[in-house]
Amino acid sequence: MADLKKDYTNKGKITCNKNILLSIINLATKEISGVASLTNKFKCPLAKLFSKKDFDGVKINIDINGNLFVDVYIKVYNGFSIPDIAYRVQENVKNNIASMVDMRASKVNVHVVDVEFKEEVAI
Repeated sequence: MADLKKDYTNKGKITCNKNILLSIINLATKEISGVASLTNKFKCPLAKLFSKKDFDGVKINIDINGNLFVDVYIKVYNGFSIPDIAYRVQENVKNNIASMVDMRASKVNVHVVDVEFKEEVAI
């Protein structure tokens, strides 16, 4: 797994594993009210079989210039505003990445894959 490195002139280097970024994004997304869960429903069944289950619904790409691109796939609860949830997820992911690992996310794409309805209990 590739490590992400940032050079601070004459202060040394900081190395950040990709799994740390995935974990930060996962937690930042789940903090938003209205988000039911992250999902990997977009993957084909064969890809699901061979992927790690720890970071379902999060995909990151880093280009050769060091720009960070994030894709988050979520389920939302019925009754919440989807544009509002998507905006809050974007801002929370950007802010958490910036404050925890001192990197800037160039893009945070939020894909709403499903709407989850709360089940009512019959008495």
